[in-house]
Amino acid sequence: MPGLIGKKIGMTSVFSADGKNIPCTVIEAGPCVVTQVRTVEKDGYAAVQLAYDEISEKHASAPLRGHFAKAGTTPKRKLVEFPADFAGELKLGDTVTLDIFNDAKYVDVAGTSKGKGFQGVVHRYHFQGVGGKTHGQHNRLRHPGSLGASSWPSRVFKGMRMAGHMGNERVKVENLTIMKLIPENNLIVVKGSVPGAKGSYLILEA
Repeated sequence: MPGLIGKKIGMTSVFSADGKNIPCTVIEAGPCVVTQVRTVEKDGYAAVQLAYDEISEKHASAPLRGHFAKAGTTPKRKLVEFPADFAGELKLGDTVTLDIFNDAKYVDVAGTSKGKGFQGVVHRYHFQGVGGKTHGQHNRLRHPGSLGASSWPSRVFKGMRMAGHMGNERVKVENLTIMKLIPENNLIVVKGSVPGAKGSYLILEA
């Protein structure tokens, strides 16, 4: 079963049957159009390409306009390929909606996390910092401390955790509980948070 492409709407909360307030994320998922079907005989693997989010004709390149015309749909902004073990279930131009999650209890959500720029080791890797706030030190609290051995090999090992760029990378959160489906508005409410800012694209798989 293929997944869906969606967009993060924002966060809310719902009350459970026992009165607990549960934080949730609202996602607009689909409808997505099948724009390409790959088969083992022709491409060497089975997959289905879905497209989501309308754009105007002038914002799509000529090759993409031809690609979407073959599927009989208008240009879309986001294209994602999903591995699929199917036998003629989906055809070019078919529409995939939220109904594919009707029997699912959990969903995996992947997206691009918020970019946080250049960050130090305390924020990036949760280092404790050097020493404490006492013992006379005043300007080393959020520094990493010693990075290498005093003698051999006289260098810093590759892969040492240091300050650097944080965020803006693909993150996948697995087994999020589906709290509610609202098919008429293409909305799905899942328990907890998902990566990315409001309006960012997400990939949902059951």
